[in-house]
Amino acid sequence: MGIWLNQSSIDGFILLGIFSHSQTDLVLFSVVMVVFTVAICGNVLLLFLIYIDPQLHKPMYFFLSQLSLMDLMLVCNITPKMAVNFLSGRKSISFVGCGIQIGFFVSLVGSEGLLLGLMSYDRYVAISHPLHYPVLMSQRVCLQIAGSSWAFGILDGIIQMVAAMSLPYCGSRSVDHFFCEVPALLKLACTDTSLFDTLLFACCVFMLLLPFSIIVASYAHILRAVLHMRSAQARKKALATCSSHLTAVSLFYGAAMFIYLRPQRYRAPSHDKVVSIFYTVLTPMLNPLIYSLRNREVIGAVRKGLDHCRTSRQR
Repeated sequence: MGIWLNQSSIDGFILLGIFSHSQTDLVLFSVVMVVFTVAICGNVLLLFLIYIDPQLHKPMYFFLSQLSLMDLMLVCNITPKMAVNFLSGRKSISFVGCGIQIGFFVSLVGSEGLLLGLMSYDRYVAISHPLHYPVLMSQRVCLQIAGSSWAFGILDGIIQMVAAMSLPYCGSRSVDHFFCEVPALLKLACTDTSLFDTLLFACCVFMLLLPFSIIVASYAHILRAVLHMRSAQARKKALATCSSHLTAVSLFYGAAMFIYLRPQRYRAPSHDKVVSIFYTVLTPMLNPLIYSLRNREVIGAVRKGLDHCRTSRQR
């Protein structure tokens, strides 16, 4: 019950947002909403294609469907509230709503980071041990990889949500962000947060550097396997299968490390808000485009779907 007994649990918080009502910011807000719409449509389409097309019932696409689901939930957790606040002029969010937003955000970002890391193992097995791929990446293994990503992400989200909501907030209620993010919220606490800062940093290091180390190790083995390939065409094909994943990893980890692993003295709210837009809205839009435009099997599934629609109309 102590979680709820402080002034902010009654009044909630004020999200200062990222946009003003200047003409330039109105244009930028419109761009963000277009990106949000494309992210929703792209991820829903990719999930639908992976579900209906038997050619996409493979481990890589199973992981991709989980990634799309995470991106879809992430963009829906933050952008609609930001849009409502901007359009209505009301910038408030309830204490419970803030806690829920923190829980979902941390869980989804943590799960996506772990999944991207473990997906590199899938690429390693596909390139270095192609004959053993069906055994090493069986349905059971795929479910274990996806399940562990979700489980650790949700655990991280619960820990940070409970810890953040347990702090007393008795001063300013204005959060200098467009959503409830833990580092921005900690600045409003009227108690010493050094212990929680250490816990937060430890969680970030574990949830970012552990999967990143898996990625580095997997791609080191992949590179060694590619260099030993005699055929130039085989090397080109192997590198092409990794390019989409490497692009997604670079976008996600670049933004996440910039925000969470920088020393406190180098942090600026304006920088954090801009980078947060990047990985809460832009990256969920780019992921389905990266994996579909550069993938023949996904493009083939799209063409089959369009052909089926034309055939149905002609009938």
